[in-house]
Amino acid sequence: MNIRSILAVAGVVLFSGSALAQSPAPVAVPAASSANVPAATPALAAEVNAAGAAAALQALQQMKAAHGGLLRKQAVTLQKLDELERSAEQTRIFTRRS
Repeated sequence: MNIRSILAVAGVVLFSGSALAQSPAPVAVPAASSANVPAATPALAAEVNAAGAAAALQALQQMKAAHGGLLRKQAVTLQKLDELERSAEQTRIFTRRS
């Protein structure tokens, strides 16, 4: 047997194996009808929305405060880096003159 015939047989076996594979059966899920879903009262929905909005506002204010602190730290670090850069430039200038 030569290599071509071995590859041909292997290809036929692989192709026939994939042809026999079956896809899974589809699953039917019934749609939710309005009779199955309990209706929330408008007052309860407004109260939940107000409480959620207040909690979200408080979380945003905490995030803003933390972000502000981080920005201040970054500004201080940037100033220190600028000062280091200026002093390094002055050192380069003085070493070139001497």
